[in-house]
Amino acid sequence: MNSRTASPARTERTERTERTERATQHKGQQTRAAILEAALGLASHVGLEGLSIGALADMMHMSKSGVFAHFGSREELQISVIREYHAKFEEEVFFPSIQDARGLPRLQALFQRWVKRVSVELDSGCIYISGAVEFDDRPGPVRDALADMVRAWHQALEKAIQLAIEVGHLRSDTDAAQMLFELHGLILALHHDARFLRQPGALQRARAGFQRITEPCLTAQGRTVRLKSNPD
Repeated sequence: MNSRTASPARTERTERTERTERATQHKGQQTRAAILEAALGLASHVGLEGLSIGALADMMHMSKSGVFAHFGSREELQISVIREYHAKFEEEVFFPSIQDARGLPRLQALFQRWVKRVSVELDSGCIYISGAVEFDDRPGPVRDALADMVRAWHQALEKAIQLAIEVGHLRSDTDAAQMLFELHGLILALHHDARFLRQPGALQRARAGFQRITEPCLTAQGRTVRLKSNPD
């Protein structure tokens, strides 16, 4: 028999081992995902600094070493939570909105879904905002990861503003960076007034603010598009 040809018994043992390894890997991935989901929920209420391996172990009915094995450190856990939050943010805000037509419809959709996301988080908290407060003066990998995610979102929104200029819905002299700054300011004001002050009408004020910021920059074509569009 050719020495390079594996015997049927050896092939069967190899396949059985590979199946076991795949099953173990899949179970490990499921466990990690469950821990991460619990960590995201906890961080939304107590902040990234409130995360601890011990608290998650209690929540998951696991040992501390079991939780630690999936992340390796508290810092890696915090970074993983930031990435998970960003992925969910993209799923709820970014990806649905880019299905809208380029220009004002897409820009409106991005902002309205951003507002909607913040409104859902009023009883828990926005990790982008709370994380910025926690890590604004604390250099390191966690701050870097959080800042990278926020910058990625800002770049997407600024690109939507630029596209609205390019398709003729916003005036050519529109300052995209300034508009982005002001739209972000609306979100911060919304989070502050609705979550901290419990101020009624904050959501409506944020939406009205979008109209006031974009109105002076609209072209005739943009005004027509605004009348026709009705983002959710």
